[in-house]
Amino acid sequence: MCRTNYQIDDLGGALSWSSLHSFIKYLGSDSALARAMDKQTGWENTVKTNAILADIFDLLQVINGNLIQFATGGKKKPKIKPYPRPGKDNDNVHKIGKGALPPDELHKWIQERQHG
Repeated sequence: MCRTNYQIDDLGGALSWSSLHSFIKYLGSDSALARAMDKQTGWENTVKTNAILADIFDLLQVINGNLIQFATGGKKKPKIKPYPRPGKDNDNVHKIGKGALPPDELHKWIQERQHG
């Protein structure tokens, strides 16, 4: 309902019963109602699948590194580089600035943008 800006109080007025029915019928699998009605909901989400595959990749890297170390008599262990994940500090991400602005500077910046 948050996506449509309707509230349950709008039912029968601005929000018709058929509109509510359509809204519920086509809810995404990420909705609380869909999760409550079907415990399997959410497993088709590619984000979860990708996260699991990245974890498996990292684990295989560690196992491979341990096997190489064992095969070389403990002398050589390759550096393990985890599979890149979104939102993590990756080398190929372009960053702007050093961090968050202090509150007083942020307020000043917003005021400048609002007043021209």
